[in-house]
Amino acid sequence: MAEKKATTKKAVAAEAPAKKTTKKATAAKKAELVINAETVGFKAGDVYQALAAAEKSLSVKEIAKLAKISEEETFLGIGWLFKEGKIEADGEKVKLA
Repeated sequence: MAEKKATTKKAVAAEAPAKKTTKKATAAKKAELVINAETVGFKAGDVYQALAAAEKSLSVKEIAKLAKISEEETFLGIGWLFKEGKIEADGEKVKLA
């Protein structure tokens, strides 16, 4: 009887691990908030438009989200509108007067 030769399978070369690329982390520069009558007036307009579109009382966070401005800019706009008598407090929210 003929003997069977032992066959060995060679392992398929494992794929080389993917090279990891490292990205240099750069600190995101925070936009500076310019405070002057013109820019604060524009922020007040953004706040007013957000309140007018919502037709209800909104919190500062809700106004900032709707107007697509920061909370700091929202506070500036709210201050301007309070001074002009265009908005009024409604608990922790504000609404158009």
